[in-house]
This record gives sequence, structure tokens and C-alpha cells, in this order.
Amino acid sequence: MTSTRPEATIQTRQYDVQIRVTPRPGILDPEGETIGRALGALGYEGASNVRAGRLITLRLEAPDAEAARTAATEMCERLIANPIIEDYSVQVEESPGEDSGVGGAR
Repeated sequence: MTSTRPEATIQTRQYDVQIRVTPRPGILDPEGETIGRALGALGYEGASNVRAGRLITLRLEAPDAEAARTAATEMCERLIANPIIEDYSVQVEESPGEDSGVGGAR
């Protein structure tokens, strides 16, 4: 027996997501240390406590911003960040609808 009821469709939107990954406090950061020394050598004596990290940008399709944040957080926990040595933060904004360069070449 086949159903004649139309399947419910969930309206989704596009969200631009930024994920910042940084070394946890107390974890050695040789890249940050090298950058800090180089800045000092270039005359930027006021720069200190330099930490280097990563910025990952992507576009997600989701029913709402909270669902997009939940999906991005799960991505961080499963793949993007190493929870033993890295912290991460997730920023979600509704996409303007056109390609804003997220994930693309410049």
C-alpha cells in the first residue's frame, strides 16, 4: 500500500560558518613562538604571547542557525580539532545567498 500523503519538507537555509582552532593554554606552540620572535626582529617589540591556529570556513545547509552550530560543533569534535591539545570556537551567520568566497579560491 502506497501513501498518497505528500512528504513534509523541511525548509533549509545556507549558513556561513567560521571555526577557529587554537592550541590549548599550556600546549607548546612552536609556530606561534617563531612568529613572535620574527615580529620582534622586525621591530614589533610590543607583540607577545603569540599563538598560531587555524581558521576553517565552510557553508552549511540547515533548518536554522542552531542546527548549523550543532553540526559544525560535531565536525570539530569528530575531525577538525584535536580535543586533547586544541580548543575551538564556532561562529555561524546566515549566508547572504550568493557565493561570498567561503571555501573557494580568491
